[in-house]
Order: sequence, then structure tokens, then C-alpha cells
Amino acid sequence: MFIETRGNDGVKPLEVSFSDAILNPSASFGGLYVPKQLPKLEENFLQNHINSSYKELAYDILKAFEIDIEEEEIKKALDLYDNFDDASNPCPVVKVKEDLFVHEQYHGPTRAFKDMALQPFGSILSSIAKKRDEKYLILAATSGDTGPAALNTFKNKENIQIACLYPDGGTSDVQRLQMVCEDGENQKIIGIKGNFDDAQTALKNLLSSQTFKDELEKDGIKLSAANSVNFGRIIFQIIYHFWSYIELLKQEEISFGEKIYLVVPSGNFGNVLGGYYAKHMGVPVEKLLVASNENNILTEWINTGVYDIRNKELILTKSPAMDILKSSNIERVMFSLYGAKRTKELFDDLNNNNIFTLTEDETKLLQEEFSAINSDDAYGAKIIKSYLDDGYLMDPHTATCIKAYENLREKDLKTVIYSTAEWTKFSPTVLNALNQDNKTYADKEALEEISSKFNATLPQSISSLFEAKVMHNIIIEKEKIEEEIIKFIKD
Repeated sequence: MFIETRGNDGVKPLEVSFSDAILNPSASFGGLYVPKQLPKLEENFLQNHINSSYKELAYDILKAFEIDIEEEEIKKALDLYDNFDDASNPCPVVKVKEDLFVHEQYHGPTRAFKDMALQPFGSILSSIAKKRDEKYLILAATSGDTGPAALNTFKNKENIQIACLYPDGGTSDVQRLQMVCEDGENQKIIGIKGNFDDAQTALKNLLSSQTFKDELEKDGIKLSAANSVNFGRIIFQIIYHFWSYIELLKQEEISFGEKIYLVVPSGNFGNVLGGYYAKHMGVPVEKLLVASNENNILTEWINTGVYDIRNKELILTKSPAMDILKSSNIERVMFSLYGAKRTKELFDDLNNNNIFTLTEDETKLLQEEFSAINSDDAYGAKIIKSYLDDGYLMDPHTATCIKAYENLREKDLKTVIYSTAEWTKFSPTVLNALNQDNKTYADKEALEEISSKFNATLPQSISSLFEAKVMHNIIIEKEKIEEEIIKFIKD
């Protein structure tokens, strides 16, 4: 069963099932749903899965949560991993240094880690809607990768319509084309004049707006979300942290029980939250290392206990998926550490005053789990160049992880960093780094030069984007979002 991070308002049920939590992800007082308790996996769970496929591991972890989804539907959802580059290993763990491994999460249809969770999540959510004979509007807000992955998984699904919000000018060209060239009959892609925080705030406001829900209800439509505010995303993000550990065991890089570091480039904190849950379910993790860019709100919070956005302006960087100031999933960590009452107090402070402050003891609890550091674009460019010189090509988000690997480890332990996007999603930035220049490259030009000059594979799904027809060209003020979505539903 699932409970609420800010406590119960006396109107919503005290506990809900997994299917109810993913269909209706907005909890009391603007909070989120979390498991009432994490599954207790048997001591030899990891050893028992040393020869398992990714799908077998995923199935057993989902079963441990006792989710109310039929086995046939779970297996059907997990079969979507067969469409990744390597069906037997959808997210390989690659050795790049003696103690450093890259968990490549970008081998799915949209070339970013969001596919790892959204492919099966979309299948399960749409199957529940169809089974209940209910129609749903799925909202997605994106800084660049959630949007394409959500649109891909929900495309032309029965009983589903999807509206995706993205910040105009706040994504790479490839990410934008992956969205605006979508031709599904059930899709609406809306560019907004604002940043990702504006898009995510709009999404949260719509999820909690009774007026908006009543308007949808007139057409027999219910409301859900594809962002990581939805635990249906998070449950699939727990799995691949288990896979990291099992892969190191398989490669005989560690012995069973040996602890490792996990380094996650973080914006909305969903990916690192999955690692936090995996650790507390039995993966031997020494510590979770959080890498940020110049929007270093998470670094400040973890290092000082203060979350302060009063005078912060969002900085547009070369690692745009991390350009976030209001990070949703820190709430689930805070609930786990401090409980619902305190979580509500802290988020009331944030909502009312744009700041909250942890006590000294609360900060210590947080720092037992996480360490954090941030870097800038110049550092990222240097890392991309030096690692390709040694034979490994990475994107600018992955590059931020190296700062944490180099500076935050207190013990000499094997380290896994998470590569959340393929270089193809950010090719102009990567080419600037490789050529050590500041020229303005078009995405197509950069893709072709990197592919030929550095012998890098260019997937057909990316190269074909530049010949695709743009189907969605709406750019609106953020105040017009609700009106535009209602128009989409009525058409």
C-alpha cells in the first residue's frame, strides 16, 4: 500500500494501492505517494540473481513490492526492453578506469535514461486504464528527456491522451525535434515561454486543481502524470541500481557484500531516489554521490541543510536536464528521514517563503546518505575531451559525475556513474568540447562531424529526425497552459 508524504487531509484515503497511486499521483496537501514500507528482500537476493536477465530481475523486484498488477501485464511491460539495443542487457555497465564504471542508460528508443522507466510504466498505466474502461489525460513536463520518452510510450495507446510541456529554448534541438515531430493522434506538445520549473509547477498545479479535473470530467476524462512525481516512474528506477551491483559481481570486479559508490547527475532527484531505495532494500552502497551543474541547489541543500531559492535565477547550462531549482523527489527522501509532519512543515516553508532549513540533526541524517558537489560547463568540456582521448565518449550530464568521483569518495571503492543520455542528444556541446572551441554548431552538423571524425555510432532514430515533419509548433505564455490543454481535449 501507498501513503502520503505530507500526511492525510481527511478527504483522500489513508492508504491506496499501487494502481491508484499511479493513476492519481497527487496526494494530500500537494504531497506525493510513497510505499508504506519498502520490501524486505531475502539476504541472498542479489546472489540468486547473478545469472538473471534484466527482465527477470525487474520482475522479481516488482513482485516484492506486491503491486496490484496482473503478472501477464507486468511481463508484457518488461518485454519492451527487448526493443533496446541489446535485449539481454538494456543498460550495460562499462569499465572505463580500474575503479570506475559507467552505467549506460541510453540504449532505448529515445536515447535517454527515461526510457528505462517510462517504457514499462506507460504500458502498465494504459493497460489499467483500458481494464477499468477509464479515459486518462497524461501530463508530462520536460527539461528534454521525459517528454520524448513519455510521448513514445503513450503514442496511440487506447484510453490515453498525453499533453507534454517543454520550455521553449530550454532543450537541445534533437530533444525538441523528438517531441514536435511526433505524429500520434493522442498527443499534444506545447512549448512554453519559461523554464522547466515553470513547466513542472504548472503540471503540479493542474494535478491538484479540482476545477481542471471537473472540466476534464465533463468529457469523462481522468488525470495522471508521467513525471517522477508519479511513483510508477520511481519503481522502475530502483531496478537498475540493483543491476549495477549485479553487473560488477558478474564481471568479477567486486565480491559479494563489498560496498560501492553510486554517482548520479541530478536535477529532479528521481534517479538518485531510486538508488536510495535500492540501498535500503539491500544493495551494498557506501554512499550516494550527487552531481549538480551551476544550478547547485541540491549541492547547497545536502551540504548545508538549507534549501533556499529566494534569490536564485535558473541558469541555462550545457547540461539542461539538470537545470532545475525545485526538485520534486527530495520530498520522498525527507519523508523517509523525517516523517510526514515535518515534511509538510518544511514544504509549507518552501511554498510560502521559498526557503526551508533543516535542523543540525536532520542535516546529519541527510549527509549520512548523500554527498554532493557541482561543476560548470568548462569543467564538463574538459572531461568530455579527456575521456574521449582515453577512448570513451560521454554527454555533458555524465561529465558532471566525474567531479563527484574525483572529489567526494572517502574510501577506495569501486564506483558506478550513471550516463543518463547518449552524446547524440547534445552533439553541439560535445563537439565544442572535442574541438576545444566555442563555435555555434547546428545539431545535424555536429552529429555528422562527431560520427565521422570520432567513429561514433549515429542511431537511425536520431539522424532521421532532420527529415521529419514538424507537427506541433505552438509556443504559449505559461498562463495559457490550462486553456490550451482544455482546447486539446475538446477537439
